Amino acid sequence: MDWRSLPSLNSLKAFAAVAETKSLSAAGRELNVTHAAISQQIRSLEAFLGLQLVVREGRGVALTPEGDRLFEGVSSGFDTIRETVDDLLQDDVARPLNITMTPSFAISWLMPRINDFRLKHPDVELMLNPSAEVVEFRPGGIDLAIRFGKGDWPGLEAELFLTTNFAVVGASCLIGDRKIEKPEDLLDYPWLQEYGTNELAVWMERQGVVPRGKLNITHLPGYMVLEGVRRGDGISATAKTFLEPDIAAGNMKVLFEEGVYPGTGYHLVTRPGQKRPPLKAFLKWMRSMRAEQESRSGEDL
Repeated sequence: MDWRSLPSLNSLKAFAAVAETKSLSAAGRELNVTHAAISQQIRSLEAFLGLQLVVREGRGVALTPEGDRLFEGVSSGFDTIRETVDDLLQDDVARPLNITMTPSFAISWLMPRINDFRLKHPDVELMLNPSAEVVEFRPGGIDLAIRFGKGDWPGLEAELFLTTNFAVVGASCLIGDRKIEKPEDLLDYPWLQEYGTNELAVWMERQGVVPRGKLNITHLPGYMVLEGVRRGDGISATAKTFLEPDIAAGNMKVLFEEGVYPGTGYHLVTRPGQKRPPLKAFLKWMRSMRAEQESRSGEDL
């Protein structure tokens, strides 16, 4: 198509609005622009076509025969565009809301609460993908990723959702009365680590610890790591928030703990731009659940 042979879309929109309302002022209100801007668009369109399309009539305007003919074609074209856009929007609303998060976050934070969202939004179909794998955002794919980090993922929007201390923990039944005073004291314990992560290596490096030999590490899905730690199968490095009930009950011991680094925590990560309605609803619900959690924590102090 030779786009240069067509007038601008803005001038055609202005003309269609004038044709429908029979008023330059009313057309301006419809398009949220001034009366003068509508008049300029009409003059530009008439100059492009070399035809008079609109004439004054009383306190309003009327179309010339050429204007009537143009409006018939423009109106039909805009109707087709509107129907197509409506169909696309409906398809997008109906598409399942695709969310990925770490298995640890899924089992410890999201799943105990997700039924509340389903009750409040039964029309939203959810597709939850607990995975340590970082999934690429693509149109029609992942809508939301819940990831731990500093929020500095290029080209994406990241909202800090949950801050938490990073802790090395072990079940009381595993540690017993043994005093753990320095990181080297942990080298003889079995370690449990989530698939696709390297918390152990990162933590050891930050402590300046060089293992004497190969460490006893078992890699497991996130939900199995937490359950294994609770049973005493090994120790692990994880977000403290997921095990706070066990710690408070005395079933779990915090062996080492690092404070929260500014900006570090679990983030709600999305693509830039307009969010489709199901995603907006889910983000609003997540924030309300966080506020409820913070309110309960405040009451416990």
